[in-house]
Amino acid sequence: MKSDLSLIDAMRTFGNETDAESWFIDRRWPNGMRCAYCESDRVSARSNGRKTPAYRCNTCKRDFTVKTGTIMHDSKLPLSKWGMAIYLITTSPKGISSVQLARYLGITQKSAWHLGHRIRETYSEQLPKFTGPVEVDETFVGGLEKNKHADKKHHAGTGSVGKTIVAGIKDWRTGKIESAIVPNTQRATMLEFIQARVAPDTIVITDEASCYRGLPFPHVAVAHARGQYVADDGISTTNGIESHWGILKRAYKGIHHFMTPKHLPRYVIENDGRHNLRPLSISERMATLARNGVGRRLTYATLVRG
Repeated sequence: MKSDLSLIDAMRTFGNETDAESWFIDRRWPNGMRCAYCESDRVSARSNGRKTPAYRCNTCKRDFTVKTGTIMHDSKLPLSKWGMAIYLITTSPKGISSVQLARYLGITQKSAWHLGHRIRETYSEQLPKFTGPVEVDETFVGGLEKNKHADKKHHAGTGSVGKTIVAGIKDWRTGKIESAIVPNTQRATMLEFIQARVAPDTIVITDEASCYRGLPFPHVAVAHARGQYVADDGISTTNGIESHWGILKRAYKGIHHFMTPKHLPRYVIENDGRHNLRPLSISERMATLARNGVGRRLTYATLVRG
C-alpha cells in the first residue's frame, strides 16, 4: 500500500468544515466549480448559515452544495466526517465494521452502517472486457450451519447449504478482479458470467469443476483433486483469485461477522475495488472514491428495503 497520507494528515485535512469542503470541491470540480444541475460555470456563493455552504447557479437559478447529486446527497453528516470515513475505509485492508466506524466518528451505529454502504457504492467501476489470461473461480459465502440458530438452519446438509455463491475473474494482464453474485454453479450460468467479462479467444484458467467443461475459450484446468496447484504447463494457476476469496472471508469472519445475501454484493464490490485500487496512493484512492460518488445515491429506505 502506497502510504502518503497518515492519520494525522487526514485529521488536519478534514479538521474543520471549511477545509473538508475545499477537499471535496477540488476532487469533484478540479477545473473550477460548476452547477451540480446544469454544469454552468456561472456560480456564486450563498450565505445561508448552513453547515454545508450552498451555491447559486446564475444560469438555472438553483441552489446546490458539493453534496448535491452525489452519494452524500441529503446527508446530515458534516463533510469532515464523510472525509474521515472515506479515509478509514480506504486504509483498512479488510474493511471496517459499522460499530468501529461509529465509535471513531462519534455517530450512531445506524448512521455508520448507512454511511459505510454508501461509500462501498463508490468502489463500483465499469471495467473493459478482460483479455487475459484470466483466472476464474467461485466461492460460497455465509455462516456455518452448525453455528446458526435453529430457526435459521436449512436442515439440508452441510458445506455450501445456505450460502451465497460469488464468482470471480482475475485478469493477468491488468491484475484487476471483477466478481458478482451468481444464482448457481451450473454450466450455463458460469458461461454467461465469463462471456460478459472476458473477450473472445482469451485463455481461461479454472479448476476441474464440471461447470467449466466445454468452455468456448482456450481452456486450462488445474487438477486440485490430484493435489495440483499449477497446471501441467507449469504456469497456469488459480491461486490469485483464490487468495482474493480468502480476504473476502476474513472480512466476513473477522470484521463484519455477518453479511446478509441482500447486502453481500456491496461487500463484494468493496473487496474487488480495494484490490483494483492497490497500485494507487491513499490520496489517489480517496480522490477516486470521491469522484465515483457523483451521480450515485443510496437512500436508507432503498438500503433497508432493497
